[in-house]
Formats: sequence, C-alpha cells, structure tokens
Amino acid sequence: MIVALKDKFALSRSIVEKTYSIGGKKITFESGRLALFATGSVVIKDEDGNFLLTTTGIGNPKDGDFFPLTVEYQEKYYANGKIGGNRFMKREGRPSETSILNSRVIDRPIRPMFPKGTRTEVQIISTIMSSSGVSDFGWYGVTGASLSILLAGVKEFEAPVSGVRVIADDAGNFIFDPTFEQLQTAHLDLTVAGTEDAITMVESQGDQVSNDLMVRAFEFAHAIIKDFCKAQKDFVTEYTKVYTLPETEIKVIDTDTEVLTKVHALVTEEEIKSLYNLGKLEFHDAIHHLVDSIAEKLEYNKETNTPKMGDIADSIKDVVKTHMRKTVLETRSRLDGRAPSEVRPVRATAPILPRTHGSALFERGVTQVLSITTLGGPSDIQLIDDMYDEDTKRYIHHYNFPPYSVGEVKPLRGVGRREVGHGRLAEKALEPVLPDETTFPYMIRVVSETTTCNGSSSMGSVCGSTMSLMDAGVPIKAMVAGVAMGMIYDETTGKYEILADIQAQEDFLGDMDFKVARTDTGITALQMDCKISGLSMDVIREVFAKSIDACGYIMDEMKKCLNAPRPELSPYAPFLLAVFVPEEKMREVIGKWGETIQGIEKDFGVEVNLEDDGQCTITAKTQEAGKAALEFIKWILKDIEVGDVYEGKIVKILDTVGAIVELWKGKEGMIHISKFGIKERIADVNTVAKVGEIVKVKVYNVDKEKGRIGLEKILPASPVSWDAPEVIVSA
Repeated sequence: MIVALKDKFALSRSIVEKTYSIGGKKITFESGRLALFATGSVVIKDEDGNFLLTTTGIGNPKDGDFFPLTVEYQEKYYANGKIGGNRFMKREGRPSETSILNSRVIDRPIRPMFPKGTRTEVQIISTIMSSSGVSDFGWYGVTGASLSILLAGVKEFEAPVSGVRVIADDAGNFIFDPTFEQLQTAHLDLTVAGTEDAITMVESQGDQVSNDLMVRAFEFAHAIIKDFCKAQKDFVTEYTKVYTLPETEIKVIDTDTEVLTKVHALVTEEEIKSLYNLGKLEFHDAIHHLVDSIAEKLEYNKETNTPKMGDIADSIKDVVKTHMRKTVLETRSRLDGRAPSEVRPVRATAPILPRTHGSALFERGVTQVLSITTLGGPSDIQLIDDMYDEDTKRYIHHYNFPPYSVGEVKPLRGVGRREVGHGRLAEKALEPVLPDETTFPYMIRVVSETTTCNGSSSMGSVCGSTMSLMDAGVPIKAMVAGVAMGMIYDETTGKYEILADIQAQEDFLGDMDFKVARTDTGITALQMDCKISGLSMDVIREVFAKSIDACGYIMDEMKKCLNAPRPELSPYAPFLLAVFVPEEKMREVIGKWGETIQGIEKDFGVEVNLEDDGQCTITAKTQEAGKAALEFIKWILKDIEVGDVYEGKIVKILDTVGAIVELWKGKEGMIHISKFGIKERIADVNTVAKVGEIVKVKVYNVDKEKGRIGLEKILPASPVSWDAPEVIVSA
C-alpha cells in the first residue's frame, strides 16, 4: 500500500522496520517514520539505545569537473543526556574532531560507488540522536548512507556498501562493535568498509600487529560486512512491498567517445614517452602543452568550445593512464623509471630548528615534511569536549598542507577535513610506541608542516614525527616508518602490480592508495582507499608483505641521522619530575585550603599537579627549581621516625613548656623545655629561643595516634640524613 504524503494522510502512513542478527547483535533498520521529504532516509538502531538517522538528498546538476558529494556526521549533545557547550553557548557549534573523522569514514567508501562522471549534487547527513555512551556508533553511518541511497532509488549506485568496526585483544580474539572500555586495551582497532565481494576502505590502529593477525581481522570484518550488505538488499525488498522507490535521476557526464577515439589516434608514442621521468610540475606543464597541441589538431573553437576542452583534457588523461598502466603491467617500469618495489631516495635531518624542543626534516624524493615536537606539562593536556563524557588527550599530531606545498596560490581557510584526517592517522601510527605517562609525564604535541608534496605527505609526516620525537628526547619504544602502497589492476585479465611509495601522478592514475605505518615488529596504522570495486584478501596479503621491505629501507635511511632517542631533553623544554603520593599523604601535600601546595609553587617557582590517582607532577623552568621542589615534597612524604634530623623554624614559644618548630608547611613538632641541650634548668623558654629562629632538631618521640612529634635541639653541625621514598623521575 502506498500512502500519499499529504497532511490528512500523514499519520496513517506505514513504517517499515525489520531486525537482523548480525555479528551477534540485533540491528534494526527502519524507514518511513522520520525525514519524510528526504529523497531517502533510514534509521539504524540496536538493543543498547543507539539511534542513527541517515538521509540522502539529491539536488541539481552542478557545473564543474568533480562529483559534488557532501557528507556530514552530526553529534547531538542530547543523544547522550548532555547539555554541552559553554557558559555562553549551549547550541552545538563546530563539529568535533570525532564528527569530522566519522564524516570522512562515511564519504570515502560511498564516493567510489557512484559513476566517475557524476555531477548531480548529493548530500548525506548522518545524525546520532540517541547514544548509549559506551561505544561509537558513527561508523554505522557507512551502512546508513548506502541504504538511504538505495531507498532514494539511485540506480547508478554500484552496490550496497557497509562498514564495521572490530578489535582484537592480546590473545587474538575478535570483537565486533567494541565498547570504549574495550578499545582502551585493544591490541588492534580496525574499521573496514566494503561490498559483498571486496574491501574498499580501511582505517586501523594497532600495537605493532603482525601481518597474519591483520589479515585474519580483515576476514572477520568482511564476513560481517557481507551480512550487512545482504540485510540492505533484503530491507529494500521489504520497503518496496509498501512504498515505490522514487525514480531518481542523476547526471553523469561521459567523455565524448568520438573525441576520445580521435585523441587516442592523434597522440604519438613519442609524445607519451616524453611524459615519463618528469618532475611533478614538469609533468603537469607537459600535459597542458599536449592538450593545447591536440586541441589545435582538432581545430578547437574557443568561442563555441567545440569540441569541448574538457573532453579533450579527459581524453589526454585517458591516453596517458592507459599507456602508463600497460607499461607497468607489461614491463614493470613506472612513470619515473622506478621498479614496482623501489622507494624514492630518502633523507632525514634532525634537528632543523634551533629553539624548538625537537625537530626533523624528512625528505622522500621531492616530498618534504618538517615535523616539530613541543613538550608541555599536565596543564597543557587537551580536554576533549564532544557528545560523550569529557576526556583528555596527552599526545596530539597536527598536520598542515599549505597551498605552496603543491605550487598553488589560494586563500587559507583554516583546517580542512584532509588535514584532520591525516593528523589523526599520524597519531594512530605513533601512539602505540609512546612511553606511558608514569615514565614520561609530558604532554606531547607534534606539528607536521608539508613544505613540498609529490605524494604521500601523510606517511612523510609519520616518518618526520618519529625523528622529531627522538630529537626531542622522547623515549619511544620503537621507530615507525610509513609508506603509501599503490596498485595497477586490469579488470579484464585480473593481472595487477603492487607499487611501493606511489607519487602524486601514480595516485591519480592508479587504483589504490594503501598507507601502511609499521615498526620492525609490526603494523601500527593503516588507511586505505580503493578506486576499483575492492581488494581481495590475496592482494591485501601482498600489500602487507611488500610494505615490510619498503618501510625497512625508509627506516634504515632514517637511522643514518638518528637511531635512538636523544638521552637528554632540549634545554628549552620544561623540566618535569614525577612522584607518587599515597592517598594517606595527599592531605599533607595539599595542606589546609591548599596552602602547602600553593606555597611550594610560590617558593620554588614551579607548577605542581596532583591527580586523584596519586600521580604528582612538578613542572619547572629550571632543573634546580624542579629538584628543590621535589626534595621538599619528598620530605613531606617521608614518615617521620625517631632519629630523623631536620632543620626547622620556631613559630611559637610556650613560655614554661617549650617551642613549636615548623619542619615544613603543615608539619610541626615541639622542643620540650628540657630538650634544648642545656644542662642547667630553664625557667623560661624565651631565654634560649625566639620566634623565627632556625634550629636543627632530632626526633626522639613520635605519637602517631595523637599526631605529636617530640624534638630535641642539636648542634648545627649535625648532618641531615634520611632515606628518601622511591621516586619516579623523568627528565
């Protein structure tokens, strides 16, 4: 039955809903309740209270030479019962980093499913409206986007595509749709998108994961992807029993076949070969000259734009692409003359910048990435404020891609999604090898400035950041190198060739961009996008295997500059010391109304940060100030015992009883009138002591129940000696 979308019939419309058992979870698809004017819409929900609405809107054809697809993943504070915002603004503002990354995860596998020449505007909005707060539901947006497009009646959409997130624990067990708590201890975190036949997109982070475990994780994830894709097909069938799919048309521009044929005939072998072994800018200039030359031969009319200049340019690219791909598959020779497994020349230089805490320039061919490390104290740790509970971030990687890096001139409009995505990729690559906070309590920020780019600057930032961290003296557990692997694939014959370290032209003309970051032991991060229908497991295995040699070569070149973290920090870095404060001692370190800890900060010119778990960090501008503050805190932490010797200040005189001595802020003892070391009887303490006097004393009695400390005055020459408690020092 079809219910017309009119007000008087609106409330009697049918809601299509069906629940599927996938990956051990009950997942429900629903359509017909919300977003009635959207071209296609679907709700995905589970048994835990997660509720994700995804819509597809089909707009008008646009002029231009790209597919106008926009994808937005929206977090709503109310979804998790949170007011959010700040004192002055409670409405959701700029998207969080999590929202941006989820938008990219949805976009990347959806875009290749449309025909290459699509020019109709498509907008996908995925909104999390209810969240359990225990897991991330964003990657479900891939499945939601695919299903909403199918329900929008877009026949040109190639196939259902789905996304899944799985983890592996240290024992190699796989878990689908992990909780945030499970993610904290995961050995591998893998987000994969694909069709029923192949893998099309990958995002991964792992603690030096083996090739074998990674492949098994792919296989586990793909089995669930297949179930999601089948469920999408089934739901469309159920939906069409109630509603008729809209007849949605999208504009697809194909290159004029007549122009394509003529261009292929006009371009000579010599002209094509002249494009080989050129630099990036020279290659683009040569392409432009070739386009102009062929346009002249075709008697191009500028006033009428006939034949269309866009068709001529696209045809030239097709000629070059066809020749390049054939050459690689038949002769195993690439555009720049390299063999398939050959990596461009590599050089690392560290340091570069004299006043930063750490810096390194990584060069691979023309690509240059300058990475800078800055160290900070606990107060610099970033607070993460999104729809979930407030969290902190101790390590940050920021990636910048200015227009001059590719020889362009355009306005700077702030950080784009590409920069956010590549920055997070580098974070994933290096997080597994960073020292833990107890041994290195610094906040770490690395900024990678892409100064010149001819492909794979993101992997250059991984290598540059590794060198920069080592130059800064950060004791990383292992060096990390990254490489972008490409592929040339012939769909007719099934023949393919894996390419190591693809340059910009090969990324444009090839079929795959598979970024692999790894140590000598295993993989730490992956990111893959595919321009063909997907990758088989055999291809994935080969990529992992060949990345070992490529990363090994890069790492060997990096080691020529620096093969281990520097033993000392930069003199310009803040000096940090850490000590553990037992729960029963926290009150003494803090003092009444915080006076003790504030006094330490004022007297020594340091910053003291005491966490609830007992981790106490001292941030100082100089080693002398930091060590002095640490020694003072160690005095406070030490249990006072009989025989201990201290130097203190008399703060009060009890005329006929004794003198109160402040050993340190908040800790006092008393010298009895009989304990001043004078043989004659003392009638008035004022005759042998005065307020403000500094005296050396020895503990002769400790009454822990009453909190009383008995002191006796000793000669100033007596040494101060005591056994310090165990202290963790990082500097």
